[in-house]
Amino acid sequence: MALVIPVILGSVRQGRNGLRAARYLVHALESRGHEAPLVDPADLGLPLLTRMYKEYPKGEAPEVLERLAALYRRSDGFVVVSAEYNHSIPPALSNTLDHFLEEYFWRPSAIVCYSAGRYGGVRAAMQLRAMLGELGTPSIPSLLPIPEVHKALDEDGQPLQPWLERQTGRFLDELAWYAEALREKRGGGVPY
Repeated sequence: MALVIPVILGSVRQGRNGLRAARYLVHALESRGHEAPLVDPADLGLPLLTRMYKEYPKGEAPEVLERLAALYRRSDGFVVVSAEYNHSIPPALSNTLDHFLEEYFWRPSAIVCYSAGRYGGVRAAMQLRAMLGELGTPSIPSLLPIPEVHKALDEDGQPLQPWLERQTGRFLDELAWYAEALREKRGGGVPY
């Protein structure tokens, strides 16, 4: 069953390796027949959060926020790709996520974390998991950590390590299960 699953990238750094991971996830989701638009804060140019999308009078939010809100409303889930900055999430990711709230409700998220080192960004993932739950898009139990991301993926997001595709398959199976289940439940109404 085709799903709409935006891939939200968290880094705007020059020479960022996260783009490799985000491209990889977009390809992996699309190869399964899903729609997986890339949400890249470097392209969006969002200002630092001073007002959430919902705080603008109807029709007065900046166009970039209107476009994202429309995408998120039709989404079945989210893949969030995060680096680890000082054992935490990148500020660009927090800023991108924090502009919205209700648009995430009743949709699962899945965390892909990465680093140049051996831990694969998992310390950031733990903080991100709490944040996503608070936003109303609880993360699935599994993570997809990508250690030594520059050795695991090429610049176009093509895998260089066989383990990655095996792990990704299971990870996306789990996300699809949650996304399909919650889409069915949303179709019958939500608690409030």
